[in-house]
Amino acid sequence: MIKTIYSNGKIIAKTGNEIVAEAMRQIEPDVVAAYPITPATEIVQIFSQFVADGIVKSEYVAVESEHSAMSATIAASAAGARSMTATSSQGLSLMWEMLYIASGLRLPVVMAEVNRALSAPINIHCDQSDTMGARDAGWIQIYSENSQEAYDNMIQAVKIAENAKLPVLVTMDGFIISHCMEVVEVYPDFDVKRFIGEYKPDRYLLDVKNPYTLGAIDLHDYYFEHRYQIAEAMKNARDTILNVANDFEKKFGRKYDLYEKYMLDDAEIAIVIIGSAAGTSKIAVKRLREKGIKAGLLKIRVYRPFPSEQIVMDLKHIKVVAVLDRADSCSGAFSPIYSDIAASLCSTGIICPKIVNYVYGLGGREIDVEHILSIYEKLKKIVLGIEKPSNKVEYINVRI
Repeated sequence: MIKTIYSNGKIIAKTGNEIVAEAMRQIEPDVVAAYPITPATEIVQIFSQFVADGIVKSEYVAVESEHSAMSATIAASAAGARSMTATSSQGLSLMWEMLYIASGLRLPVVMAEVNRALSAPINIHCDQSDTMGARDAGWIQIYSENSQEAYDNMIQAVKIAENAKLPVLVTMDGFIISHCMEVVEVYPDFDVKRFIGEYKPDRYLLDVKNPYTLGAIDLHDYYFEHRYQIAEAMKNARDTILNVANDFEKKFGRKYDLYEKYMLDDAEIAIVIIGSAAGTSKIAVKRLREKGIKAGLLKIRVYRPFPSEQIVMDLKHIKVVAVLDRADSCSGAFSPIYSDIAASLCSTGIICPKIVNYVYGLGGREIDVEHILSIYEKLKKIVLGIEKPSNKVEYINVRI
């Protein structure tokens, strides 16, 4: 029998999309503006039904595009409303211009994002090229391994955004999580609302007694300083994220960090991964441990702000590290997460472990335990000197 961690929790079966919509219902934002896109459509479809049925008091705005969705969400947030939206893939890329405006204006928008490949060719299945393309847009990015994490991350995201004064993007892998049913523990509505608290913005455009200018032109005399402030806010957001996670653990019993270590402390070989494939990788690690092989895993939860210093300390003892990206930068060099990991390790002056880069699962291509085990097998050979680490990106389960 599956037991709850929180004393007042309830076990239910939901898909990822359903549980994210459920989190939004409990949060009950003032405004949700959205445009449907596969595989995120269900999130706002379900939420719009909550609005139509009078279950929530939120204002739902059906707009004509994802660009308009982010524009309306920004406007609502600037006016003083707790505001949310959801999107995926081409929808996120169509929001591109407005993503920078949300972060540049320091608005605490929260967005659910279902990872899906970018066209062309047209593909509706999972990879993380969409959010990796937006990794430097000034949004906090939180990734979910499963539906439970997606639910918990959405609840925490509201408090993080409003304390850090930065927009937050919460992801889950398309179809793998969004459309698959899992057992999830949910918390009572009252407890969720009490956890996130009442939204009281420091200032907002509809506060007519305290008018101010928002989004004025900012040329060479001050633009640089304001961009620097956003970078500093992102850096400082690490403490905010950890403080919210600490409050969440005290309230609901589930512990979260910037990343998760799985059998990493004494590992000699390890992989770094993000998203749903971490679950598959844990099975591989466990099998190897049963054979006496010191394998480990580091799963990144918070990708922006990137927890550089902390990751360095937890990887510096590893002999060989494989970084697995579900996105390809197409730069001819290396992929996004690898670049962050390698730069972090090599900029410290600490002796770097050997690092190799793999790209997997583009467009929803399968990644299974055997694929992960084959990567660990290669890492073992590198440790033993049988093989040399590759100086280029290697592709898993692709026809060449």
